[in-house]
Amino acid sequence: MNGNGFTQRWSIDTDHPSLAGHFPGQPLVPGVLLLERVALALRAWRGQRLARVREAKFMAPLLPMQEAELQLTAAGAQIRFEIRSAGVLLARGTVEGVE
Repeated sequence: MNGNGFTQRWSIDTDHPSLAGHFPGQPLVPGVLLLERVALALRAWRGQRLARVREAKFMAPLLPMQEAELQLTAAGAQIRFEIRSAGVLLARGTVEGVE
């Protein structure tokens, strides 16, 4: 973590309430939970709340209890994010924060 970037590791527990319906018998972590992690990291890093998701692409699924790494990088007024697990890019995009 520094002024230009922020990195955080995390996983979603198997008992998270959203997993029961996404998808029964073969749960995947919903994309909205990945974006929630981006919002929480932005708050922790810069004290900002997520104002806008300019772009978000989801390339591969995240499974419950699978460790993920989120990296935020300053890009002018915007913040780029990447979420990876075991080196595989799961999601990427651009967000904006506001004080």
